[in-house]
Amino acid sequence: MVAESPETVEVAEEVHEDEDFSEIVAADEHWVRRRFVRCSFTGSDLRGLRTEACTFDECDFARADLGDSRHRGTALRTCTFQGVTLLGAEFHGCSLLGSSLLGARLRPISFADCDLTLVALGRADLRKTDLSGLRMREVNLVEADLREADLSGADLSGARLRDARLEGADLRGTRIDADGLVQARLTGAKVDAETAVRFAVAHGLVIS
Repeated sequence: MVAESPETVEVAEEVHEDEDFSEIVAADEHWVRRRFVRCSFTGSDLRGLRTEACTFDECDFARADLGDSRHRGTALRTCTFQGVTLLGAEFHGCSLLGSSLLGARLRPISFADCDLTLVALGRADLRKTDLSGLRMREVNLVEADLREADLSGADLSGARLRDARLEGADLRGTRIDADGLVQARLTGAKVDAETAVRFAVAHGLVIS
């Protein structure tokens, strides 16, 4: 007698729209395939929260505590993280497209295989942070502190880098526009030969 194969159980997506989760306590909870649209998590205790394949669209996390949280395959699109604590947070295979992290506490923080396109990180403290290989197109890094950060292989096309501190940063294989090479502080940054040539040209040198 041949045993029947167990049926695959597909977990339905749990959807929340325009709901108020302000100041909830969800520390160390594990959320899977939950979707939140225009929800508020202001002032919430989300320390140690784990999310998998969740979606947050236009949500407000102002002043929430997401320290030591873990996120895998989660999308946090056009969300606001004003004054959020993200110390020790980890993001793997996540998208933060169009979100604002202005005023957030970030170090230490971990990103792997993430999309930070159009993210607002002005004045962010990301010293010595590993941002290698990330998609960071048109990201706002105005006056951000990226000293000794690893940006190798990252895509910074169209990034706003006015007065960004990149001293000692690893920029080998990084896509970075001429404007960025002119506007950022790059003393001691590690670059490959191609970037060195583009840096020289951006500063008006003629290479012959």
